[in-house]
Amino acid sequence: MNNKLSRSAKVYMVLIFIFLYAPIVVMTLFSFNESSSTYMFTGFSLKWWKELFTESAAMSALLNSLILAISSALVATVLGTIATVGIFNTKNKMYKKAMMSVTNIPMMNPEIVTGISMMLLFVFVGTLVNKSSVLGFGTLLLSHVTFCLPYVILNILPKLKQFDMNVYEAAVDLGCKPFNAFFKVVLPNIASGIVTGLIMSFTLSLDDFIISYFTNGPSFQTLPIYVFSMTKKRVTPDMYALSTLVFIVILLLLIFMNVAESKSNKKDRSDEV
Repeated sequence: MNNKLSRSAKVYMVLIFIFLYAPIVVMTLFSFNESSSTYMFTGFSLKWWKELFTESAAMSALLNSLILAISSALVATVLGTIATVGIFNTKNKMYKKAMMSVTNIPMMNPEIVTGISMMLLFVFVGTLVNKSSVLGFGTLLLSHVTFCLPYVILNILPKLKQFDMNVYEAAVDLGCKPFNAFFKVVLPNIASGIVTGLIMSFTLSLDDFIISYFTNGPSFQTLPIYVFSMTKKRVTPDMYALSTLVFIVILLLLIFMNVAESKSNKKDRSDEV
């Protein structure tokens, strides 16, 4: 009976993974299609990949997305690390619970609500300073940092809880200044959480469409918005190649994140022993 259940569970998992990844496999396959057909593979060709890298609009949108994702990830990671340390060192339990509840709101809030509310805020601020075209890279950066911050905090906080603060206090007692003690003792022990938060922020920012749609301006177009504009007409296979490229980058980042987290967990277990 147990063997039958185990076999059924394995078959079920295989079907689930096929359902999840079959569209990506098909998209990748048709990015190498010789013709522009979306239902018949006529032959292997790198035609659409070559066309992708000669398409200035697509490359410009990809570059904009990378600049935005890297900038928002770095800012969110720095601010998130500072915020996490502040929350962790707070002695008032009610205040700490309130701060964690506020931190979770951007994750629980529907993206369309966040996007519309931030757009209204930016436009309102723009009217106060008599600036009509306020939406652009700056507003996109602020909105992306806002929804990336909670993920950074939630990745770093468990690492701080695992860290023995007596080591930090011993460093201070031995003459190390608190600021230097943090960078020499605490930071290396929470580095895996910081890296995980950084990578997660990058992937979330690179992938975001809804919030970006409401907070971007005509002068700065991200890749998801560019792809959305392409859906209003016939999508060519060079977009399949572009989507495949983004998927590969995200996959490599996730593998790197999992490897880093696995090494960190092994280190924590060895330290405990």
